[in-house]
Amino acid sequence: MPKNARNHICYHILGFALIATFISLLYHPTTSADQIFVDVTESAGLTFEHTDGRSGSRLFNEFLGSGGGFFDYDGDGDLDIYLVNGAIQTGNAEDKQPHNVLYRNNGNNTFTDVTEEAGVGSTIYGTGATVGDYDNDGDLDLYVTNFGTDQLYQNNGDGTFTDITTHAQVGNPNWGTSCAFADVDNDGYLDLYIANYAEYTPQNDKRCEERGVHVYCGPHAYPAVHDTFYKNNGDGTFTDVSTLYRPADLIPQHGLGVTFGDYDADGNIDLYVANDQDPNFLFQNTGAGNFLEVALISGVCYNDMGKEEAGMGTDFGDYDNDGKLDLTVSNYQTETNTVYRNHDNAFFTDNTITSGIAEVTHGYLGWGIRFFDYDNDGYQDIFVANGHLMDNINSLEKHVTYPQKNLLFKNLGDGTFANVTSETDGLALKKVSRGAAIGDYDNDGDLDILVTNCNQRPDLLQNAVGNQNNWIQIQVVGQKSNRSGIGARIKVVTETHVQYREVHSGGSYLSFHDLRAHFGVGKAEHIERLEIRWPNGHTDQGTRLPVNRRFIAVEGEEIVPID
Repeated sequence: MPKNARNHICYHILGFALIATFISLLYHPTTSADQIFVDVTESAGLTFEHTDGRSGSRLFNEFLGSGGGFFDYDGDGDLDIYLVNGAIQTGNAEDKQPHNVLYRNNGNNTFTDVTEEAGVGSTIYGTGATVGDYDNDGDLDLYVTNFGTDQLYQNNGDGTFTDITTHAQVGNPNWGTSCAFADVDNDGYLDLYIANYAEYTPQNDKRCEERGVHVYCGPHAYPAVHDTFYKNNGDGTFTDVSTLYRPADLIPQHGLGVTFGDYDADGNIDLYVANDQDPNFLFQNTGAGNFLEVALISGVCYNDMGKEEAGMGTDFGDYDNDGKLDLTVSNYQTETNTVYRNHDNAFFTDNTITSGIAEVTHGYLGWGIRFFDYDNDGYQDIFVANGHLMDNINSLEKHVTYPQKNLLFKNLGDGTFANVTSETDGLALKKVSRGAAIGDYDNDGDLDILVTNCNQRPDLLQNAVGNQNNWIQIQVVGQKSNRSGIGARIKVVTETHVQYREVHSGGSYLSFHDLRAHFGVGKAEHIERLEIRWPNGHTDQGTRLPVNRRFIAVEGEEIVPID
């Protein structure tokens, strides 16, 4: 239990007045000193409830869950929410089929379900999603991965979307999981990578048992399938170039997590894939129309014991502010999550134990994971969404539960993290969590969290402490580079910190995040210098910028405040 929580309990027993105060704080959570994140799901109007189909047969495709994320689909400056759902697979379908949901942000901490009018309520068994302006028309488009044909929704710019999967030729027929947009060839158009999981149909489902107990099968019960990579042709269509980009001798693995990032700082965006009970992939972009798979020689294929892990989610981020992208991966219970520190833009070291992550995460099954600065102190922290995949795990392991708490790790600024998961706020929830997305949905200057849960409602966790420190947000708009600015590398310099971010469309697990770059800057009263290196190599710069402001950075133009 955190020290501040222990103190709260000690004060609580001192007298009736403090007991009354405690009750008052319970009903007014945003005023409590113990609050880090507040669960505002109900007051925000998020009534969506996920289903995995509830077959009762432990079908192999049920346990992965579904993702979602934050994006401003209508361009009004407020982050909206998209949530992916499963489907009924056995018996008679219900009159009202489960479907994906789009919530429009009303700008007053509430959301309205606009799924029907927007046209994005797919009833296919969904898994993940990502966003990006693939057609460079100024609004964000939406790609959804499914157990079934994946879907691309073109944003019409009027609050509606059109399913153009067939025309765009991106109907990945495999079981897609995490996905992400990035301009891999630096031609100004966003390409699309999709991790695929396994060859499976409910008709060929196997019964798996452990010690006589019927359980969900592990990934190796079904053959892996190669991932899919689509190149954007710049005319509204894509070409499947998977076989051209991947090494000819690459063995397919069970792909779950995807994150793009220029880890070697050569100007070409690279790709990391977390695989389930298989070696992970690090694809180095050669800039010549192909990837080299370098995970083993770069130190990010296995853990520090040379063992493959059950990788679920993953994220690139510079947690030590040295200008080099580090990696984190969420893994199965008893394996620990992994923190890989980028040593020299070519080799990573496994710092899981020395960072303080190992001991805590060993007892959890992690999924969504993200580097982000929750307290705006200038160092990127880590959030992990947890939940077991076996609904009957307690029959096998008496100390393990199906629902689990999520974890928040505070970056101490010296290469280590402290578990600051509260016992009294939205982080104390125990659910069967899967996806996690990060974004400032209420535009108050700190980063909030969206968590998706299996067969439950999602959790919208409002940050209650971050804007006590100063911050800056940058919305990037490419001109010669892709319009979304995905892949742009941003450097922020203050008197006390030098920080780096890259704009990414994916990461975590089955989820996507606010595309605005957010920097906490502690008590700094201004930004000394802000530099943006665009994907095409052009650099823009601003100096002496005020803090606690949002800026728009159009490639090749002056960086100016939005409001």
